[in-house]
Amino acid sequence: MDVTGPGQVAHVEVNPATGYEHWRIGDSWLMGTGFYAVAGWKEFPPNTPRQLQDDGVDQGSWNAKERLQRMDEYGIWGQVLYPNLIGFESPLFMRLGPEISLACVVAYNDFIVEFASADPKRFIPIAMVPFWDQDAAVAEMARARDIGHRGILFANKYEMVDLPAFTDPHWDTIYAAAQDLELSVNFHVGFSSSTNGAATAMTQLLANFEPRAAARGTSLGLMSNADSIAAIVTSGLCDRFPRLKFVSVESGFGYITYLLESLDWHWQGYGAHLRSPMLPSEYFRRQCYGTFWFERKTLPLLETYPDNFMFETDYPHPTSMSPGPASPAELPREHIAKYFADVPPEITRKVMHGNAAAVYGLDR
Repeated sequence: MDVTGPGQVAHVEVNPATGYEHWRIGDSWLMGTGFYAVAGWKEFPPNTPRQLQDDGVDQGSWNAKERLQRMDEYGIWGQVLYPNLIGFESPLFMRLGPEISLACVVAYNDFIVEFASADPKRFIPIAMVPFWDQDAAVAEMARARDIGHRGILFANKYEMVDLPAFTDPHWDTIYAAAQDLELSVNFHVGFSSSTNGAATAMTQLLANFEPRAAARGTSLGLMSNADSIAAIVTSGLCDRFPRLKFVSVESGFGYITYLLESLDWHWQGYGAHLRSPMLPSEYFRRQCYGTFWFERKTLPLLETYPDNFMFETDYPHPTSMSPGPASPAELPREHIAKYFADVPPEITRKVMHGNAAAVYGLDR
């Protein structure tokens, strides 16, 4: 594959406007390299890390061996690895042209497998797909599975970039391939439609940071996947692909039990049950999953869907369960011992390992 114009692909460069290293794609300056490396950081926003070499940045944010040490400290056996830059900023990549954009996807998928090679049993890579080219996407999904990926990242707001909604049959070729390849389809919160990138918007937000508004915006943003979950279980997508596993990533779980109860109630109240073989909650129970981390008071609700939720830490992001001077988090192992004490042991085992093992094929 011939790729020209190296300045167009994602690369790190010192931004003259700030004097420190940023990601750059073409003419678009994105976040500093330390933007997502907030685990254990010493200050509250907007004073976040600027670049990875800043004093106090947790090296586990980018170094696989350090990451494994941090996982040991946290009491975490395995971690699912999702794309950051290429996931959040995928519209910028898709505008680079077919060869360059595909080369970037391939390079990322190869890189994350190399990262995971530090311990392939404990690191579970999730592949980026070039959704703008479905033939290339299917081919890359097969290649990614062969080299160790256990799922794909997909987006839930494609209409923001003038493509059909993610539940539209337009995407059935990709869904069919994922089902045949036994790759889970993972929906992460956040998708940019801006030519300047999602991180540019976040940088502007930090420049005008107000902590009360940020707490409100983050909480509502995490729950925004409710719309995607509702779409998956009411659109007919699950009927078309009954063996496909869908994962709502970094979105919490407590409110989902209400969402599903409401969907069932109105599904029957409006007569939708006369046109569908199953209730929305039954589709969810059969093939949908969610992840959560800091929740405490909602834990009794795990008994309603014991096979559908997975514990995470969100390391090394700003909202992660990473103790530090500017974080309310305690060590995950301590959090689990304290707040899961009253959760039935069989449910705790599923939430902490069994459900993830089933979704990501950890036993195969």
